[in-house]
Amino acid sequence: MSRLLPLLSWIALPVYAWQGLAVRRRTERLTPPEGASLHTIPGRGEPVRLLVIGDSSAASVGIDDPAYGLAARLAHGINLETGRPVAWRAAGFNSATSGQLRDHVVPNLAAEPWSHIVVSVGTNDVKNFHTVGRFKKEFGGLLYAIRAKWPLARIVWSPVIDMTRVPALPSALGRILEIRAQAINAMGIRLCHERGALPATRLPIIDPAGFSSDGFHASRAGYQAWADHALSFLMGTDEVTAGEEGPVAFDHPPHG
Repeated sequence: MSRLLPLLSWIALPVYAWQGLAVRRRTERLTPPEGASLHTIPGRGEPVRLLVIGDSSAASVGIDDPAYGLAARLAHGINLETGRPVAWRAAGFNSATSGQLRDHVVPNLAAEPWSHIVVSVGTNDVKNFHTVGRFKKEFGGLLYAIRAKWPLARIVWSPVIDMTRVPALPSALGRILEIRAQAINAMGIRLCHERGALPATRLPIIDPAGFSSDGFHASRAGYQAWADHALSFLMGTDEVTAGEEGPVAFDHPPHG
């Protein structure tokens, strides 16, 4: 039955379209905060080189200062945990999908020696009602492209959150999108295992204060919670992968 749910969700497409347009009309359109996306935090020893690539969340949409965004909070967490210097970059773009990152972002990034890469993508694939087959092709290609360009990097993918917990979404719309999100996440986890990446577990949504004024993107508190959650996967202190079947341990970053 679980395999049929994504197909059955297409029956609800008119509801999705109607409620989605209503949400778009009343939701504030936020833009990325101003500020440089390349930074270095001083420390001692060999630097950690962090790249956060993805959609509007990677671009810190929802807050007014990128110093409190996902990439910055991850960089500070790494620095505090290891004492090492951290050079970091955020390459995030509003409404980006897996295919757009694969085709337009990764090819245009310089092949700098990033040691750790966090990929934040999938929400727009869900929101745009991309099929699982399309996501498999585009997200799978994105993972191949990242691994080919940075073969030694530790790559962590952050799955799509529980859409029923997003304040901006009406209940019915959230349930429809959650069906899509579960299917996208299941495929994403499988592709990560196959193609040299580590899927984090889903970020738990505990407090509405984790969302910004638009009720969709993260607030400062939300980005901090996200960074705290992803840090153990990124640094290997919680060597597990996510999935409905339970955790799988890795001693080293997996390779496809």
